[in-house]
Amino acid sequence: MPSIYIDESGQFAKDGGNKYFVVASFTVADPKVSWKGFQSWQNLKYPKLVRRLPEVKFSEKLITNDLRLATLRTISQLKVQIRYVYLDKKNIPEKFRHKGSLRDGQLYAHIIAELLELYFPIKDMDLRVFCDERHLKGVTRKDFLDNLQAYLIPLMSPGSLVQVDMVHSHENTNVQIADWIAGALSRYLNNRPLGQKCFNVLHDNIMGSGKELFKDIWVRN
Repeated sequence: MPSIYIDESGQFAKDGGNKYFVVASFTVADPKVSWKGFQSWQNLKYPKLVRRLPEVKFSEKLITNDLRLATLRTISQLKVQIRYVYLDKKNIPEKFRHKGSLRDGQLYAHIIAELLELYFPIKDMDLRVFCDERHLKGVTRKDFLDNLQAYLIPLMSPGSLVQVDMVHSHENTNVQIADWIAGALSRYLNNRPLGQKCFNVLHDNIMGSGKELFKDIWVRN
């Protein structure tokens, strides 16, 4: 049963001047190996003050850039296979807006569906998807999960099982790994310091190229 772990970097509104919103995902041959490897690295290399945190994100200010890159190298060595999507926040279509307000729940659901489509076709009959817990304005958690399942089932073989879960990242180490991947790719796409080095570390783990969403919106209109 393949498992896909997903997290995002950025906000749809104010986001420190970042141009792109990034959602990253990965699969790995054995999820137990990846989370044990990541936890072992943290316990071995992180300062005691950092290890006491409930979760260490890519953006953690207590982490030096050298340690940040070393952690990404460890993630790369876990043989994760990465796929990601991103969007220029200026290109968000009008269908995700209503009376001057952004329908961010529907937008996020659309982004996740576009990301998951990159994994198809697949031969497996069972698929599990783990997303970081996120407030979905205008969409209930149940509707979000049900809609994703409904989107994925027609893409799979008849009789396939699809399970989509939202989990708190501090309770799921593999989702924490997805946070690091998303943060690194955001640094790269937004031309932030260390971004190119982050991308270089993960380059061989990236399957294909990232997909930019809504990039042709102005052409169509």
